[in-house]
Amino acid sequence: MNETKSPTVKNAITEGVIWKQLLIFFFPILLGTFFQQIYNTADAIVVGRFVGKEALACVGGSTAQIINLIVGFFVGLSSGATVVLAQYYGAKDKNNVERAMHTAAAFAIIGGLIITVLGIVLTPQMLALLNTPKNLMEGSALYLRIYFAGALFVFIYNIGSGLLRAVGDSKRPLYFLIICCCLNIVLDLVLVVGAHMGVAGVAIGTFISQGVSAILIVITLMRTRDMYQLHPRKIHLHGNIFKSLLKIGLPAGFESVLYTISNMIIQASLNSFGTDTVAAWTAYGKMDSLFWMVLSAFGISITTFVGQNFGAKKYDRMRKSVRVCLGLAIAVSLILTVFFLFLGHYVFMLFTTDAGVIDIGMGILRIMVPGYTIYVFIEILAGALRGTGDVIIPMTITCGGICVLRVIWIFIAMPMRPQISTIIYSYPISWVITAILFICYYTFRQRQRMKKEKEN
Repeated sequence: MNETKSPTVKNAITEGVIWKQLLIFFFPILLGTFFQQIYNTADAIVVGRFVGKEALACVGGSTAQIINLIVGFFVGLSSGATVVLAQYYGAKDKNNVERAMHTAAAFAIIGGLIITVLGIVLTPQMLALLNTPKNLMEGSALYLRIYFAGALFVFIYNIGSGLLRAVGDSKRPLYFLIICCCLNIVLDLVLVVGAHMGVAGVAIGTFISQGVSAILIVITLMRTRDMYQLHPRKIHLHGNIFKSLLKIGLPAGFESVLYTISNMIIQASLNSFGTDTVAAWTAYGKMDSLFWMVLSAFGISITTFVGQNFGAKKYDRMRKSVRVCLGLAIAVSLILTVFFLFLGHYVFMLFTTDAGVIDIGMGILRIMVPGYTIYVFIEILAGALRGTGDVIIPMTITCGGICVLRVIWIFIAMPMRPQISTIIYSYPISWVITAILFICYYTFRQRQRMKKEKEN
């Protein structure tokens, strides 16, 4: 008989000092996200420095947008499993924790296989839709197809690590990523610099590394003696749990798709400016990912904190954790803003020595970076609402304020002023409007909840 977690064991998320526990939980997620980003960033650095700017554009640009679109949808869906598990775990509901775990495992397998087939088959059509330059088509298609061949590994790792974080374990996913990131860098150097395999080399290195990370996460879930232990024979979709997963995850999945579609439209517009612009956008994207991985770590942290405290019915603690998380995220975003504005030129030189590419990239950076702090409110408040299962209105706000508005801006403003800066301004403008809407909605929902608490 397996041991289960004793109800007398202190759960730091529902009982510890909030700011300390947030940071204790946040830093492993941040470092884990950092090493996950290094998978593709290492690819970009290696091919950019040892192969050329065309290879750099092949592993970024259109390929990055396509990967974000397809994988992002299923990762968004998997967030439903994370929230459901966090709530059951906070409530110490062993039976439903077990059912949620095995439903999520079944979903990871099914989703990964679907993405593998669709990704490999539809790669040429997707690249063509994004107006990918002809000189980048062959390399981009090769990179994408090898990446999609390992989609199952990506899904298993991301869903498995999400489940571990849902129960408060953010350290082991970090350890596995460090191991596999180092492996990926070694493989990139061996296959590209040593074996001269170019774009195929970095893709194969990523494929192998992600396979190792998936194996490690599965072994961990199978060996745990806590109530969320994974038993392969029990893996299947439990109807009611799967419905709850979809209820929370589908809006997040569609939000991710619409968000990425808007970025793909922007990518298609940027592609019309040529290879230098695509390379500059790719390099900036790797720098920009530093901010997004920090903010994503805060978002994951607050979703877990709110989810577990919501399940434990500790509503005051839930609200306080949101305020603390907002303060921490704003402070970090300001630090990153100053760092990029003053040292961005030198960071660009890690990716390319082409002066034209660097000049274009710095123009993009000066428009984007000042808006980082504004986006904090969107990520943290959306994550907090998701932790309570409130996903429909946040999805509507995000899709309308960011996705739709951004697309409208491109179609109206670009014909009037066909410049790179016109495209980039769509980001900070949409962030301001969406942040205001989230602040209003979150305040409204909290007043509703406090009113119900007083009535009860």
